[in-house]
Amino acid sequence: MASSLFSGVAELSRGKSDKVPVSSLDGEGKVVGLYFSAHWCPPCRGFTPRLAEWYTKLTSGALKDKLEIVFVSSDRDETSFNEYFSEMPWLALPYENRDKKTELSKKFKVSGIPTLVFVNGEDGKTITQDGRSVVTDDPDGKDFPWAPPTLEEILLSAKFINKDEKELNWSDVKKKTVGFYFSAHWCGPCKTFTPQLVKTFDKLKSDGKEFEIVFVSSDRSQEDMKGYFSTMPWHAVKFRDPAGKKLSKHFEVEGIPTLIIFDCETNKVISTNGRGRVSGDPDGHEFPWHRKPVVVLKEENTGDVNDHPHLIWFTGDTSPETAKEVLLPIATEYIKKNEGFYFMYTDKKEDEEGMQDSLASFINLPERRPLLIVIDISGQRKAIIEDAEITAETVKDTLKKYEDGSLSFVGIKA
Repeated sequence: MASSLFSGVAELSRGKSDKVPVSSLDGEGKVVGLYFSAHWCPPCRGFTPRLAEWYTKLTSGALKDKLEIVFVSSDRDETSFNEYFSEMPWLALPYENRDKKTELSKKFKVSGIPTLVFVNGEDGKTITQDGRSVVTDDPDGKDFPWAPPTLEEILLSAKFINKDEKELNWSDVKKKTVGFYFSAHWCGPCKTFTPQLVKTFDKLKSDGKEFEIVFVSSDRSQEDMKGYFSTMPWHAVKFRDPAGKKLSKHFEVEGIPTLIIFDCETNKVISTNGRGRVSGDPDGHEFPWHRKPVVVLKEENTGDVNDHPHLIWFTGDTSPETAKEVLLPIATEYIKKNEGFYFMYTDKKEDEEGMQDSLASFINLPERRPLLIVIDISGQRKAIIEDAEITAETVKDTLKKYEDGSLSFVGIKA
């Protein structure tokens, strides 16, 4: 039920004085939008009138009683909240419920505003975190309840092309392993990485590996895309085919170049950090780059740090090999039930680019070593384990606390 997201809150506000029970959010076939916004935020003030117009239009017609929105405020005081909320035709979490606001922001990993998340009214499960695109792309609500297409649906509807611009279907492109390469000619890092990727691709093909890459272009014109694609020995999604944007959303691509390594036999992502895998293994000795339970913190692995929660052992005077030996059996078992959690340790000899120092500085870690932390960059939080000595029991206890929610987190910059 959508109301379960607001546990501990009895009522929501509508207008200046009306109160509505939280249970009103529940219902089969109902969709609830959580609107994270604030009066002080210019993009929010620009988007709110558009959202209000869209909401009023839809709830006055076919989606009456099927769509609701709840304002979750990031305003700095109640006066600003009241002024901003007076412009909104939907519900709001009462301003005094700051703990619930923080809880919801963490749950949905809200890193910027405005953010609009749609959830299912029947079970409270997330439908899409990109509600803003829903408002833009579906002005009449024809695609309600806005469940994103599955990857299979995207790929079967996509138009692919080969070097001769012949149009292909997914069955023509599909191999055992496929890399989805999000890139563009105007992007400097892309133009640097693409020749590296071409060399690795050619090496893998010469070794008889069943591998294909699909270029998903962010180029600004078809001519730019065509010129850039001419440097690549693989396939591409046709320029401006809707599937390109859908693939980007499905894989939650936030920047380019991004290389997603996908196993077509299991229908699972092998790595969201294909760029790092190729850079660290240009000859493809470890292809298709299945995840290792424990890795050292260095440049080619830092892409994973941005995307997943990590336990990281900053070794200091502790032998990196000792840290790896302690972590390996624990991590091997743990990731069987929690695939989204990663394990790292530091080794100065392996870290030529100084990534461990950069990370420690970025998240404001204390200088003492050895040090064990749990970091969740997307959730903007970290936990520093205070034990002076790090052992297998320390690691196991930390993971237990992480699972039951008792691990003490603070902000990344705290």
